[in-house]
Amino acid sequence: MPFVHLHTHSEYSLLDGANRISDLVSHVKKLGMDSLAVTDHGNMHAAWSFYEQAKAQQIRPILGFEAYLAYGPRQAREKPSWAPAAYSHLVLLARNRAGYKNLIRLTSIGFTEGFYRRPRIDKEVLAAHAEGIVCLAACLSGEVAIHLRQGRYEEARKSAEWFAQTFGSDGFWLEIQQHGIGDERVVAEGMLRLGRELGLGVVATNDAHYLRREDAEAHDVLLAIGTGSDLDDPKRFRFTGQESYVKSEQEMRALFPDQLEALANTQRVADLCEFDFEKKYFLPSFPRPAGYSSDEALLEDLARQGAERRYGSPPPAAVSERLGFELGVINRAGYAGYFLIVQDFIAAARDRGIPVGPGRGSAAGSIVAYALGITNVCPLKFDLLFERFLNPERVSMPDIDVDFCFERRGEVIEYVRERYGRDSVGQIVTFGTMKARAAVKDVARVLRIPPGEADRITKLIPSGPAYSLTIQDAKHKVDELRDLVKGNPAYERLMDLSSRIEGISRHLSVHAAGVVIAPGPLAEYVPVCTAPTRGAGAAADGVDAIITQYEMGALEKVGMLKMDMLGLKTLTVIHDAVLMIAGRTGVDLDMDSLPFDDPKVYQLLRQGRTAGVFQFESALATDTLRAMKCDRFDDLVASNALLRPGPLDAGMHLVFIRRKLGQEKVTYPHPSLREVLEPTYGVITYQEQVMRIANVLAGFSLAEADVLRKAVGKKDPELIRQQLGRFCERAVAQGHPRKLVDELAAQIETFGRYGFNKSHSVAYSILSYQTAWLKAHHPAEFMAALLSSEIGNTDKVVQYINEARELDLEVLPPDVNESGFKFTVVGDRRIRFGLGAVRNVGWGAIESIIAARADRPFALLADLVERIDLRLCNKRVLESLVAAGACDSLGGHRKQLVEALESALGEAQLLQQEREAGQASLFGETEAGGAAERAPAPLPDVPPWTEAERLAKEKEVLGFFISGHPLQRFKDEVELFSTRTTATLGEWSEHQASIGAVVTGVKRQISKKTGKEYARLVLEDFHGTAEAIVFPDAWAKLNQTVVADAALLLTGGYSDRDRGEDHAPFIVESARRMDELKTSGALALSLRWRAPSAPTPELLQAAAALCSAHPGPTPLYIEWSDGNGEAVRLRSRRVRVAAEEDLVRALRDLLGADSVHYVKAG
Repeated sequence: MPFVHLHTHSEYSLLDGANRISDLVSHVKKLGMDSLAVTDHGNMHAAWSFYEQAKAQQIRPILGFEAYLAYGPRQAREKPSWAPAAYSHLVLLARNRAGYKNLIRLTSIGFTEGFYRRPRIDKEVLAAHAEGIVCLAACLSGEVAIHLRQGRYEEARKSAEWFAQTFGSDGFWLEIQQHGIGDERVVAEGMLRLGRELGLGVVATNDAHYLRREDAEAHDVLLAIGTGSDLDDPKRFRFTGQESYVKSEQEMRALFPDQLEALANTQRVADLCEFDFEKKYFLPSFPRPAGYSSDEALLEDLARQGAERRYGSPPPAAVSERLGFELGVINRAGYAGYFLIVQDFIAAARDRGIPVGPGRGSAAGSIVAYALGITNVCPLKFDLLFERFLNPERVSMPDIDVDFCFERRGEVIEYVRERYGRDSVGQIVTFGTMKARAAVKDVARVLRIPPGEADRITKLIPSGPAYSLTIQDAKHKVDELRDLVKGNPAYERLMDLSSRIEGISRHLSVHAAGVVIAPGPLAEYVPVCTAPTRGAGAAADGVDAIITQYEMGALEKVGMLKMDMLGLKTLTVIHDAVLMIAGRTGVDLDMDSLPFDDPKVYQLLRQGRTAGVFQFESALATDTLRAMKCDRFDDLVASNALLRPGPLDAGMHLVFIRRKLGQEKVTYPHPSLREVLEPTYGVITYQEQVMRIANVLAGFSLAEADVLRKAVGKKDPELIRQQLGRFCERAVAQGHPRKLVDELAAQIETFGRYGFNKSHSVAYSILSYQTAWLKAHHPAEFMAALLSSEIGNTDKVVQYINEARELDLEVLPPDVNESGFKFTVVGDRRIRFGLGAVRNVGWGAIESIIAARADRPFALLADLVERIDLRLCNKRVLESLVAAGACDSLGGHRKQLVEALESALGEAQLLQQEREAGQASLFGETEAGGAAERAPAPLPDVPPWTEAERLAKEKEVLGFFISGHPLQRFKDEVELFSTRTTATLGEWSEHQASIGAVVTGVKRQISKKTGKEYARLVLEDFHGTAEAIVFPDAWAKLNQTVVADAALLLTGGYSDRDRGEDHAPFIVESARRMDELKTSGALALSLRWRAPSAPTPELLQAAAALCSAHPGPTPLYIEWSDGNGEAVRLRSRRVRVAAEEDLVRALRDLLGADSVHYVKAG
């Protein structure tokens, strides 16, 4: 009789199993087996993907898991004194649907009730959920085996009897294994004796954790990674031998020549197990109000009411027709309840003042969704197709994704939990996998390869979003990597082991947006686990959130209702800006009613002022809007669709730009397609256009056209050939020439696969427009809200402060009398820093400060510390506030305030204690009965911090400089000599680059290869921070110049191997001190005039006198322009000046600010 593997671990026995499901199923198929069980440790993560792939290869999937069985109650953390171990193992398999249901209950209970280091169950729940389950005694860690190993045969017998009684005579099987472990022979003899005495069947299994014998070392590496140990650590956990692989029947017969029945019993067990997933959806019931007999009736009523609100009563005929059509499709498909659920939690969010996005994905193509308030996009106005969202002819579960305010998304999830039951709502698991670079780093660590060497290797493996390679592909295609590894046995071993574990699941986490709602307790439908959740999505009572064990795709396939509830910072920014505008001006803006034709908005975008504009902040997006001379909403929609890898690789955005600007003729494949393609100048840009083309040219219904669209998008050659063949035949039958139809089919195949969903593009372009409108009309409020959204992200805050200053906005330091938690607007063009951005200052401290100043502002330091809650605002908090400049309005300078803190706090604490005790000092009673005000002690007489000290302390508590910048006095040099900023330093180029920056960190390191010293630098400029590297040869020359806190002009380049990297390392080749640029003659001073504003002879003489009075090394230029394009630049041969601030200021006062400039000499 054939053998079946009943004890098998997949990669979802995280960092213990090394079997990828696809490889495992294919291997078993090749071995000629017809069944397979997957039994991961404590979980059923693999169940659906294993089931699906096994069915595809005609293998019977046996679902199960290897349970952790507690000896005492599952809730107890302490091991009972009588117990031989902390827990034992037990293999549980589903015989039928009842067994599957009980398996998911048991694995869920292990996580939700019994989790302590492992997800544990106990005999109480095992007995309660034994129906439909086949139980195997498990490995050497099974309860029966543990007793046998310890020589307690009678205890083993009692244990076996309990399991047999619980699961029935054919429901419990004893298990024997042979991996070359000494105890296995003792256990096998005991198991066979128990089988004879108790009349129980015995099965021979192999505890398979990896696929082939040669994978043992890679599996051992996984174990070392999982335990954080070195591979050669003799004390770490490891498997014995190389026998835990998926063996053939012949190998198993060789292991158990005298126990053929035990091998045959594996097939008998497999034959007991027949289970298939139900092909149905499990939708929760929507709680309908009284008066409605069905979900369909309620949906229709709500939709028609909504349509009248949107379009007027009665709605236009086109609206009524589209609404009726969509409702018919939705109701026939049985999805009315789904729409009601989504509409309900969105309405609840709006009622609570939680910002909701205008739409996301294809749902914006539904007029029912628009009428219900699910979306805020009229599909008729933008020609969006319902069939792209829900195909009437191939109905599948609709997918409505919703964006909420980033800060309050958790409230919406909490509402859903309360509405449908806390145990019916869960978030969704996702798995982090061993990506190529991560695998190499992990393996290098356990092999004790130095981090520097590992880093060098990983950087040679391309892993960008546009271009990435597997380890094996990189080894063959990247010459430098191949040469580095070749001939180095340690590196060869590293690459081999890394490639074997590449792609394996490493850890689980919670999906950023996914939420699933069940008709009842979630664990009745799918297995669940728990994961501590912080921030948005955390349960209100702090209890660990319920997480499904199945991933998003598996949940959909087993019929669960899942939806994406995403947190979007942009919604928070818009909301905060609108509130600030209302608070300051009294104007309540309705952002949803903005017209899309405001010229000021498009002027801002054409100027490249896109920082903070949703979806258009990247350099590429900014350049595209500039290049196309963006002047209409359709340009935003098209850009959102075109600025993606596929269209960019095909150059579609460039064709669009050339045609828009009239540089290339706009052509249409056929006159009938003009209306379809005119908005995008003949370029197929949207998936909806592919559908319209099929509809117009071939007479496809929009539902049929959606099938074609999906086929092209899936890149399945056979499917594409089939669907395009239908398109061609029907288009020719409509009377169109074969040549034209074939050419168009080729275009659809080329461009259609990159076509983007117009519904999503329109919805997101609305947010792009709204952010640009706020920036154009209310820059202070918009930038304050934008800065608030990035509190904690130093580089972003620096970038946006820089942008605010470019917009002529003044960003003021924090102030205890004016600042809130977030950034606030305190004048038409003034933004006050938020206290929430100051390190060590928590929300409680800020609340205390705001409450204390409600009656009157703080006048002095003593006044501040006496009125705030010192339990929340301790000395560390106050020192941070002083260092950040938040106490500058309280008199004195910052060093005085810090020195005075100790005594001020002592006085304040004494005073607060007296108040709490209801006492006052002798003769200290006032008429009101309170303590009389005491004269504050004078501030200590100490010198102020130097500018360098002040700025260093600001950076320590804010992450950047606010009251100045070490580069400020070199601003002209930075602008003239820098070709890069820290914001762009990571963009690879074949050309040399220069950056003016302050060196804020120098890390000296030794090269393992050469033994020479090199350095890693942290650089800071007006835009933020970036890193650079100085290799040994350059470092030998520069180590006296490149020192901490030096302001330098650094010149260098990039390595060819970093081409295409997201953040290519900048390699420094030379460095010059900023303060030497003027004295070395590299910088010149230019006096510049343009006709007709020539200076008078008297002014020229005065200027000459000033220059003569300040001799120095800086060249002097005279520049003259006649205003018609003719210009001349002359260098003075006799006069050189000392271009210090006093001379420049005097010349600008004399000649005008626009007439005096620094320029590069030469």
